[in-house]
Amino acid sequence: MSSYTLSVTLAHIRPKIWRQLRVPGHFTLGQLHDVLQVAFEWQDRHLHEFEVGALHYGACHRDDERELSDEDDFTVAQALPHKSSTIRYIYDLGDAWIHNITVDDIEDEPPTHRARSLSSRGPTSSVACLAGARAAPPESCGGPFAYLEFVEAISSPAHPRHDELLEWIGGLFDPEEFSLREINEGLARFRD
Repeated sequence: MSSYTLSVTLAHIRPKIWRQLRVPGHFTLGQLHDVLQVAFEWQDRHLHEFEVGALHYGACHRDDERELSDEDDFTVAQALPHKSSTIRYIYDLGDAWIHNITVDDIEDEPPTHRARSLSSRGPTSSVACLAGARAAPPESCGGPFAYLEFVEAISSPAHPRHDELLEWIGGLFDPEEFSLREINEGLARFRD
């Protein structure tokens, strides 16, 4: 079984918001979508799609007018066949959260050997977040450029939208917060 190490970075945000994930190559793009939702602490409230070259994959719905291939019929190994392969994952088509996904490594080791070699670096399940930085933007905050304004507003009591946006977010949001432990607790359900 192949294990893929993927770097996933949100486009158009500085400083970078990113995750390094380990997933099995046999996972479908639909399963990868589920992993990405947990890794970025999204709530799966919006449409999404994967761009693999000129092809688009997503969850096919009767009412969806987009021309998509079924994400459950295509695997990570097919979409990302070799080291340095790249695809894009777009979440919330209105806000357009573009995630650039790149293969860092592909391992063909037996699971027990892989678990032993990674035990000093973190979790040993077949799906894990190995590293990352910064909190993902809140759902429905308006996209990358609106997110930058959101962070500026909540960080500055003098900003005209400070109180409004703090109330909207529930009073607390730390853009620097990242908990590897919490993300991996959420990813534990993906054991294969």
